[in-house]
This record gives sequence, C-alpha cells and structure tokens, in this order.
Amino acid sequence: MAKQVNPMLVSMAVSLATFMEILDTTIVNVALSSIAGSLGAGTDESTWVLTSYLVSNGIVLPLSGWLSSLVGRKKFFISCILGFTMTSFLCGISTSLPMLIICRLLQGLAGGGLQPSQQAIIKDSFPPAKLGMAFAITGLTTVLAPILGPSLGGYITDNFNWRWIFFMNVPVGFLAVFLVNLLVSDPPSAQKKKTVGIDCIGLGLIAVGLGALQIVLDKGQQEDWFDSSFIIIFASIAAAGLIAAIYWLTKQKNPIVKLSLFKNPSFTMPCIMLFFVGFALYSSSALLPMMVQENFGYNATLSGLVLSPAGISVMVMMPVVGRLVNRVQAKYLIAIGMLLNAFGMWFTGLATPQTDYSTFVIMRIFQTLGLPFLFIPASTLAFSKISPEDSSNASAIVSLMRNLGGSIGIAIVTNKLIHSEQIEQANLVRHLTTDNPGYREALAQSIRTIADMGVPLPQAATSALGHIYQEFIHQASILAFRDVYDFVAAVLLILAVSALFMPGNKIHGTK
Repeated sequence: MAKQVNPMLVSMAVSLATFMEILDTTIVNVALSSIAGSLGAGTDESTWVLTSYLVSNGIVLPLSGWLSSLVGRKKFFISCILGFTMTSFLCGISTSLPMLIICRLLQGLAGGGLQPSQQAIIKDSFPPAKLGMAFAITGLTTVLAPILGPSLGGYITDNFNWRWIFFMNVPVGFLAVFLVNLLVSDPPSAQKKKTVGIDCIGLGLIAVGLGALQIVLDKGQQEDWFDSSFIIIFASIAAAGLIAAIYWLTKQKNPIVKLSLFKNPSFTMPCIMLFFVGFALYSSSALLPMMVQENFGYNATLSGLVLSPAGISVMVMMPVVGRLVNRVQAKYLIAIGMLLNAFGMWFTGLATPQTDYSTFVIMRIFQTLGLPFLFIPASTLAFSKISPEDSSNASAIVSLMRNLGGSIGIAIVTNKLIHSEQIEQANLVRHLTTDNPGYREALAQSIRTIADMGVPLPQAATSALGHIYQEFIHQASILAFRDVYDFVAAVLLILAVSALFMPGNKIHGTK
C-alpha cells in the first residue's frame, strides 16, 4: 500500500530534478562561444552541443510513458535522474567537442523522461479538485527554468567556467534521488506492468522521425533551409518517419505511444494550446537576448538579467491562477493568457534605439505575464478526463507538444527575422539618396563633426558614409525585431479567440 505523503512535498521532490533538466535546454545557449573557444572548435560546430541534446531528448519524451510501464514509474524516474546526473558530470569533464556532443546526446536520452514523469506523479498526488494547484507547481519548473536559464548561463560563463553549467547538476541530482526515493510511491496504476514485447518498429519510426525533425528545426536556418540538400534529406526522413509512425501506432493493440488519447477533444485542444505555450515561451526567450546583444551592446550576463525579473511575476501568478482554475472555465483563462502574451509581444515591438534596460525588463515581464494563464488551465483541462492508467502516456504527449512548439517557434521567428531584416534594409535604402533632404543633412553634419576632429575632408566623407551605413544596419535590425514581435502578437491574438471555442471543464468549487 502506498504511503501517505503530503503532495506538496512530493511535488517539490520531483520538481527539483525536472527544473534542472529543463534549465539545461536554455542555459547552454549563451555559453556556446566559450565552449567552442575552450575546445578548439568553430561556432557552427559547437551548435551540435544543443542539437544533440534536443534530438535525443525529443525521441525519449513520447516514449517515457511506455518505458515507465516496463519498470514502474518511480524506478524509471530515479533512473532518469541518475543518468542525467552522471552524464552532466561527463559533459563537464569533456576534453573535446566530439566527446561533449556524445555526452550531451546521452544527457538528453536520460533527461527525456523527467518532464512527463514529474507531471504524471504530481497529477496522481493531488485530488481532482486541486489539479489547478498541482499544475501551478509543474508550471513553476516548466516556465521558470527557460526564463532563468540564459541569465544563469551567462553569469556562470562570464564569471566562472562553462563546465560549471554541468557540474552544478551533480549535487542537485543526488539530492533529488534521495528525496524521490524517500517521498514518492507508485500507485497501482503506475507500477510495473506485464508487457507483450518491445515494438521495435514503432520505436524505430519514432526515433528516426522525431530525431530528423529536431535536426531540421535546429540546423535549418544555419543551412539555409530548403536550399540545402542536407535539410531536404532530413526533412524527407522526418516526414516519412512520422507518417509511418502514426500509421503503425494506430494499428497496434498496445502502442508505445497512445495516439488514441487524441480522440478526446478535452485532451487534443489543450495539447494544441500547450504547443503554442512552448512557441511563445521559447521564441520570446530567444529573441530578446539576441536583440539586446546585437543592437544594444549587452553582454551575456546583462542580456540574461533582462529576462530574470520576469521569473518573479511568473512565481507570483502561478498560485493565483492555480486557485482561479477552480472558479473560472479553463478556456476563458487561456484566452486571457493569450491576450496578455499578445500585448507583451506588441509592447516589445515598440522598441527603439533609445530603449533602456528598465524598459526591456518591463517588456519581458509583460511577455511572460500570461504564461501561467496558459499553462495551468491547459494542463488541467488536458488531464481532466485522463484515467490514472493513462497519466504517464498523456504526460509524455503533453511534454512533447510543448517542446516541439518551442523548437518550431524558434525556427519560425529566426527565419522571419532574417527575411524581415532584408525587407527593412530594402525599405530604408530607398530613402538614402541625395534627393532626400534628411539624408543630405545627416551626411553633411557627420562630415563636419569628423572633420572638426582634424580628419582630412576626403577621409571625413568616407568615415561619415561608414557611420551612416552602420546606423542604417542598426535601424533595419531593430525594425526587423519589431516586425517579428508583431507577428508573434498576431498569432497569439488569433489563438485567444480560438481558445473560446475549446471544450468546457468541470468546476470544483472551493469553500
């Protein structure tokens, strides 16, 4: 018989390891240049440190429910923590880039089961009337970790050594194993089950399809998308693998990924919304540091600090929304969350060359203010009609949808950013002619300023043109970021309206 433990203690124990794993999806980003320099590799090569982790992590995510049934959820969860801890140490002592990439691949395999298992354990630890508060706890790890990752990674890289990004996981991992072993017990539905056998075909198709898809999303921009034969090949493999996997899994009596859960609209619609939670969270977390570093001269630490204060607002709002779920229909809260996020993106799209640090912090707070309204109600609605036996499978699918949303979101916004820069440069070039009085005046003023410093007039004219060109590139870049933020805001606004058509959920009143 399972021992009775305060569900809040259980939640804190299982969230410790998951926070660590989600943190590693974003904390390494800002350290890539340091890693490349330390290991004697190029920056392009070092991006495989990210890709290898995302590929292996994405493969394991949908399989975690099936893997839990092989050994029992608690044993599987502890195995994942131990594996993630050990591979983190190996990443930290890596002496070459190939060694680090292999260790990151193993780290992603070990960590892939943590998010779904954490969510399933917490879901089964709370009664239905308190599911909102349960997902407020999972939301703190899921939403807060990507926000804090870049700032923590930047601080460690700038002040210590990139290896400590991995070493710090070791004590946290062993503490998590101790707490989980002490506090967590498997209910009957999560214990080891007799399995018919390993579906090697289904496993292989999922691994190939999702692995190839992650490579396409992560390397697409770098390889110039479908102008690259490399991307075309992997995109074809991804499409063929995923289509074949869906067909195969729907024909199996005991599939390793239970796609039949999508027959339930109360699960499918929230999954779609959680996909866009990942889209908004990860794309905005990638865009803002890029903008302030490229156009405002911020270093890794300062750009990370732009993101960090938003974590406080998320922490404050999570328990508030957790209680609101028991009083307000989930679809209305999701619509509010989409509207708040859309406003935050639109507000950031008002940035100018004069925007200061404090304003960027406020913009980021508004970008993330709606996330608790999205994650908690969508998760609560998704699991509202899921049986305990299907908790692990449902958690695996939900985690995969959210992470895929993040990967696809980053790929879309970075691609749009480059195209928008080209468009904005073309628009500005039309105004840089001698027929434009503003351009003539600015050029003359710049020449006079440089000439007054003792520079000969011909050289002053050349320097002035160079200065105007740099300002031109700067202005085009900021305008491109504004365009992308407006695009994301428009997507979220459409989703806010769509959320109103989601199925309703049972309200558990509180006295």
